[in-house]
Amino acid sequence: MEKLTPQEEEAMRIVWSTGEEVIKTYLERYPEPKPPYTTLASIIKNLQRKGYLDARLVGNTYVYKPRISEEEYTSRHLSGIVSTYFDDSYQNLVTFFAKKQKISTDDLKAIIRLIENDKSN
Repeated sequence: MEKLTPQEEEAMRIVWSTGEEVIKTYLERYPEPKPPYTTLASIIKNLQRKGYLDARLVGNTYVYKPRISEEEYTSRHLSGIVSTYFDDSYQNLVTFFAKKQKISTDDLKAIIRLIENDKSN
């Protein structure tokens, strides 16, 4: 799937949190300053074209719903970042953040506990 622009990601976050709806409802959920209706309609159409949204006609209005979950998008996007910037190594990713002091020892211990708990299940 094509990577999303920042504006498309913002729209998708609203779609994921709102669910199946019409553009007007998505626009109501936007924080201020809200984009113009026509701008959001263009973004939604691009998301549909890129395969992120399904649309069905109800009367004379299209109702949209996500084709991909937020978790799936995040996983794909993060995998691309790890592949491109960290030699396809999550260890390199964690090491990078540890060296930049963006992750604490307590955070790392919590991650280790999570991994160990997953292995025992």
